[in-house]
Amino acid sequence: MTDTSSWKQKLLAGMAALALIGTAACARAADGAGKKNDGKAAKEAPKDTPKDAPKEANKSGQTVQMKVTDKGFEPANVTVKKGEPVTLVITRTTEQTCATEIVIDDYGVNTKLPLNKAVTVSFTPKQAGDLKYGCAMGKMIGGVFKVQ
Repeated sequence: MTDTSSWKQKLLAGMAALALIGTAACARAADGAGKKNDGKAAKEAPKDTPKDAPKEANKSGQTVQMKVTDKGFEPANVTVKKGEPVTLVITRTTEQTCATEIVIDDYGVNTKLPLNKAVTVSFTPKQAGDLKYGCAMGKMIGGVFKVQ
């Protein structure tokens, strides 16, 4: 009987240790520590950007916050400036769409959009006019960058 009690105590101690490790990992993730950055174009973005401010200026150009919802890309139509770098921060929040990646043919962009993860895509529009973008299924879901 003591062997069973000893085994149960070891199991409970192991479970408690795993719970502590899990709690510490969650705390690090919440603080932003432990994020992987392998140097590729896709990077996690801050999640505290106001929803009603889809476009804001920064030192290196224009940043546009976008989401992929069951309605498609939001906002779908965005005005950007010719010759200024554009950084899109896109978060796909639904599985009810074919927009699991973004394609911008004129700039060779074809980037996967994993569910509930912010991904950055950067390009510099070189000429004024409408620049179409969309999903990989012939841009069934997409929008237009109005380059001025």
